Amino acid sequence: MKAKELDKLFDDGEIDLHELVDLSKSKRPGLAQRRVNVDFPEWMIHGLDKESTRLGVPRQSLIKVWIAERLEKQQDHQYFA
Repeated sequence: MKAKELDKLFDDGEIDLHELVDLSKSKRPGLAQRRVNVDFPEWMIHGLDKESTRLGVPRQSLIKVWIAERLEKQQDHQYFA
């Protein structure tokens, strides 16, 4: 089957791709978890706890989101500099 034929079947709702793909062994590159230890001064921990409580999210989630936002911002600047 050619890609165009498959696309048409999918677009027309005649085929569900989940039936054709074995997702049990699929992997998403770059998403493996790795543990790191970071030491923060007490004032930072206090600030993180205060903000995470205000937002209703765990401290670890807040840290991950903030670091991800900063890394994305840095990447944007690298491409347009």
